[in-house]
Amino acid sequence: MSVDSSLLENIMQYSLAHSPKFTILVNDKVFPLMGVSIVNSSIPVNEPTTRGGVYFSEKFAYKMKGVIDDLSVVPLLTKKMLGPNTEFGELKISSQIESNGKIVPIDIFTNLTNSVQTPNSIELSMIIVELKLG
Repeated sequence: MSVDSSLLENIMQYSLAHSPKFTILVNDKVFPLMGVSIVNSSIPVNEPTTRGGVYFSEKFAYKMKGVIDDLSVVPLLTKKMLGPNTEFGELKISSQIESNGKIVPIDIFTNLTNSVQTPNSIELSMIIVELKLG
């Protein structure tokens, strides 16, 4: 799955400079996504491959992390996680960035790869699979 790397770099730089608000849509419910970070990092494969017959993985991917402070999201995430599920849903994350001097909406579609729950929040680790600029 390829994404526009220049647009992703723009999102990364804008996020660092302006700390835009992000929201995540899970089963038609919107939750604020806090502490968002986006990085380009390696995937532990030697060559592009289909992982578990479920999804395609390149050697590098843009990864996104964020925290949801509302634990009512936890039961909604069960069908979204990669791994034991052979069918999983993408998560839609929305924000705004500056593009060509204007603030425009952007939708970031991700696959959930990991989650860590604490008593007050859940941290999501995701791989970005698609971008849609408003």
